[in-house]
Amino acid sequence: MIRHIILISAVLVAMVGCKSKQAQPDAGQQTPSTSTEAPAIDSTAMNFDPAGSDSGNIAGLKTVQFEYDKANLSNDARKTIQGNADWMKTNAKVKVQIEGHTDSRGSIEYNVALGERRANAVKNYMISLGIPAERLATISYGEEKPLDPAENDAAWAKNRRANFLPVGQ
Repeated sequence: MIRHIILISAVLVAMVGCKSKQAQPDAGQQTPSTSTEAPAIDSTAMNFDPAGSDSGNIAGLKTVQFEYDKANLSNDARKTIQGNADWMKTNAKVKVQIEGHTDSRGSIEYNVALGERRANAVKNYMISLGIPAERLATISYGEEKPLDPAENDAAWAKNRRANFLPVGQ
């Protein structure tokens, strides 16, 4: 669990980045005000479901399903990703986080790595479809965020996925 928290923290730090320190004027100097500076935080309200494509409430943005122990894209997965790429082209200001998930079988470490391979496979295919890489972020949750917590074939199939979460405009 600690490794999972460290992995998530590292990814979030990498995504957020650091703003470089700006030189401060001397106490006696005045700095001209510039009204062309962009705000540090985008305050535009997002109107997307916070569950992302897992919610089924974002028209045109669908969750990608995977086979057991696989990160390769099936023909159905490629069709779903094509639809998601079309949605992103229509919503040109939106950035998304692609979240890789697995079922509960396998070790935590293995599942985090498999979720990462799934998220990256989706991201790379979207890039090949013309979506700029800077609009796509990835994270793996492994088995930590199941859609269905049951331990059976139907639940495991639902949990083997990559979903899309709009994170900014």
